[in-house]
Amino acid sequence: MPLSADVIANINASALKNYLDRGKVFKQNVQNKPMLDAFNRTAGRFSGGNDLIVSTGVKSGQGGGTLQGYSGDDQVNYYNPATTKRVEYQGKEHHIGITMTMTELKQDGIEVVEAGADQETVRADGREEHMLANILDEKHDDLGEDYAKSLDLLLHQDGSTDAKALAGVGSIIFENPGSGVTGGLNRAVFPWWRNRAATTAYGSAGGQGAITPNAAAGGTLITFLDTEIRQLKRYLRGNTSLRWFAGSDWIDAYKMELRSNGYYSDNMSADAGVPDGSMKDPRHAGNTIVYDPTLDDMGKPKRCYVIAMGKTGLQLLYFNGKRMQRHHPARPYDRYVLYNGITTTAVLIARQLNSSAVYDIA
Repeated sequence: MPLSADVIANINASALKNYLDRGKVFKQNVQNKPMLDAFNRTAGRFSGGNDLIVSTGVKSGQGGGTLQGYSGDDQVNYYNPATTKRVEYQGKEHHIGITMTMTELKQDGIEVVEAGADQETVRADGREEHMLANILDEKHDDLGEDYAKSLDLLLHQDGSTDAKALAGVGSIIFENPGSGVTGGLNRAVFPWWRNRAATTAYGSAGGQGAITPNAAAGGTLITFLDTEIRQLKRYLRGNTSLRWFAGSDWIDAYKMELRSNGYYSDNMSADAGVPDGSMKDPRHAGNTIVYDPTLDDMGKPKRCYVIAMGKTGLQLLYFNGKRMQRHHPARPYDRYVLYNGITTTAVLIARQLNSSAVYDIA
């Protein structure tokens, strides 16, 4: 099979005879993925099960009984609490894989040695005379970044783009938290099974609408968040921490209210003798508001997620704890090509919703 123009261009980009910075390929658009990184740091594991279902128990915390005063032999009441519910989340399998021809590798000075189904690569003598970068390493590097980028995007979305892939934060933290189903439990029936929100959709449903930033009276956005933080911490339990992820417009609005109300740090510049008007990423109630570039990519620069992340909030689970399972399928007998793949089985679950939120600005 002849090499395509794109493949040839890729070879030329990595193996030109005349080059600068031998062995280095400078990445142009690999951006930070703070939400994925944070979920990975608190990730758990699950061991499979029927249809890869992860089930956990949740409850309101009150059974409906009240203290009753009595004296002497007054008749008293007893009640039988029945508040525990089950929520279920389905794990999803994911694949990403690359292929390359042995011809490509030879042009980069890499030889493939085969012993039956086993394959290994060795560098040809004199390869250093013409190589710019290890094309095999670069392909693997591209594979890893494409894996991370696509998983990060799935983690932000609601699962509607691919029914067989991970349903992310959008499937758990709703713009209109008063309706819909999460984990099989109806939010309209159980008010305690709802996240916090300030969005246009929630405002249209009679709840809190998106916040219009305004520096007056100390700042509309900041004042609102000071009220909200008490509600987010109201039911927060265990070692679960609040993580803030915001788009660029949202962070700019928060900083605008700070600046307009005269907030400036004495340490804005490392050199006190040099004026420096920049401002670091702000914090609210001790929590750093992290810029999340993926929200901008999704057309949501005016959004902020506050996620209770951990074993009592939202948690990303990997099957058997393995995040990336590598595969090296044998090549077809009639094609001199190599295959490398990665699979991951994962699920995002929530054990509590009322300590997480989504906030938009108008």
